[in-house]
Formats: sequence, C-alpha cells, structure tokens
Amino acid sequence: MLQKTKWLAYSISGLLTFGFGLSLLGEAILQKGASSSYWGYWGTVAMVVTNTGVCLIGQAVIEKIKLEKEA
Repeated sequence: MLQKTKWLAYSISGLLTFGFGLSLLGEAILQKGASSSYWGYWGTVAMVVTNTGVCLIGQAVIEKIKLEKEA
C-alpha cells in the first residue's frame, strides 16, 4: 500500500509541477515580447520547475515498476 501511495504522490506532483513550469515558460515568453528585463529570470525558473516535474514523473515510473514487481 505504501508503494501505491508513493507512486500516486510522485505522479500527481510531477504532472502539476510540469504544468506549472510550462505556464512559467509562457510568462517568460510574454515578458520577452514586452521587452521586460526580467524575462531571463522567468525562463530560468521555468526551466528548473519543468525539469523538476520531469524528474518527479520519472520517479513515479520507477515506483510503478516496483509496485508491479510486488504484485
């Protein structure tokens, strides 16, 4: 049961984090279009958040494989 909870936590948080990172990327693009000097910071944060989401999704896949091996 613990393995399934870990899988659900990683997968849901990974998808939410990935989506949030893509939203931040959109904001960085809008800031660049508006000639704001802060678009680089937005882009960097977007990259970090998006990659964190990808890593969490990857961990969810690992947990799912462990869950299936137990069954």
